[in-house]
Amino acid sequence: MSLPASLLPTEASPEWLNKGDASWQLIAATLVGLQSVPGLVILYGSIVKKKWAVNSSFMALYAFAAALVVWVGWAFNMSFGEEMFPFLGRPATALDQKSLLGQGFAGFYSSATLVYFQFVFAAITVVLIAGALIGRMDFRAWIIFVPLWLTFSYTIGAFSIWSPNGFLFKAGIMDFAGGFVIHLSSGISGFTAAYWVGPRLAKDRERFPPNNILLTLAGAGLLWMGWSGFNGGAPYAANIDASLAVLNTHVCTATSLLVWLSLDMFVFKKPSVVGAVQGMITGLVCITPAAGLVQGWAAIIMGLLSGSIPWFTMMVLHKKIKFLKHIDDTLAVFHTHAVAGMLGGILTGIFGEPRLNRLFFGDDTRYIGLAYAMKDGRLTAGFRQIGIQFAGILFILILNVVVTSVICVLVRLVVPLRLSEEEMLVGDDAIHGEDAYAVWGDGETFENSVHSAEQYSHALRGVEMI
Repeated sequence: MSLPASLLPTEASPEWLNKGDASWQLIAATLVGLQSVPGLVILYGSIVKKKWAVNSSFMALYAFAAALVVWVGWAFNMSFGEEMFPFLGRPATALDQKSLLGQGFAGFYSSATLVYFQFVFAAITVVLIAGALIGRMDFRAWIIFVPLWLTFSYTIGAFSIWSPNGFLFKAGIMDFAGGFVIHLSSGISGFTAAYWVGPRLAKDRERFPPNNILLTLAGAGLLWMGWSGFNGGAPYAANIDASLAVLNTHVCTATSLLVWLSLDMFVFKKPSVVGAVQGMITGLVCITPAAGLVQGWAAIIMGLLSGSIPWFTMMVLHKKIKFLKHIDDTLAVFHTHAVAGMLGGILTGIFGEPRLNRLFFGDDTRYIGLAYAMKDGRLTAGFRQIGIQFAGILFILILNVVVTSVICVLVRLVVPLRLSEEEMLVGDDAIHGEDAYAVWGDGETFENSVHSAEQYSHALRGVEMI
């Protein structure tokens, strides 16, 4: 239904609109979107066994599309709209023309820009969850899981930490661009869902080689470069804090990659490409809650720690702790996102620099890293900040374990959470009727696809007979 002309804006560039900020925010949002499609679509489709390439990449593509419908339908306002509870906003559509063309709740640009920017963050969160479930989750279950999880988990975390009305935001938590809201959430939820879905076939768990490492690097590159928008868009403006956030992001990431690579070479005697990608991801995740709040030297320290601590939890602790070994987290989302996200959140509470905090949070003296609080004789304020950071970790952990578990239990009442043994043995062809690569002869695998010309003709003849 269109609005009366009298209710619509009278000019395309109202006085409150800053074209520079608006342009950057739209670019940043698109960079984040490219991290999912095609970034994670390519990464997931290439880092798995050939028989899972289509299913893995399609889980990411579907999640991105479903997230947008849910987001504009009700989830945006549940995350950033009118308060219903201290941890959740009131459901409402984000499609009202008058509202979308008016100024958003932050920044000097339209609400439509903010809806789009926050959508790509919501979408990549659920796409990351897919990484823990690749190789055995029933696609029908995934179709149901995505909108339920975005509705009942993501919105609560986003409202509590990022909305000005959220209880953790009011308490003074520091999460610059989503270390808690996105990465800790996706890591814990992916790990929890992996528990309920169960493990892959023993054959797949024992040997799961990438089908195309060159494409894995291409997907990883899109993820890395796209993070300029991920962290650079967090200040809601094309300002000096955005520039610092982008530089810190790349410095931390490069350091983390090199540390992970060095550990692989020292322990396993070979420079692993997949290992380097893991180190890249942990660096990106770790700096996310701190990107515009810390100085460059702190970003390097964070890179050193994000390249070593998640490496240790993945390569050493995971093989020794029975509980971790029992849960089949296909792409180690728990280590690369939950562990790195927690680490980044804690380090933000240590290295958050007061002057940089003011650039982002405004003139509120509560925001101070423990290291600076000790230097300035404000130890109580520093420990308070660390306490708030740990409270945020605990809240996100409990929220996602509980909500993800409830969703998985409910979904399996409708459809199986897990593929059949036969489907897991065959992979893409059994699930989608399609293969990623026609490598046997002249397109033989495509001849058996549901979309091949021959199969299409058979289908048409069947319809005509009916």
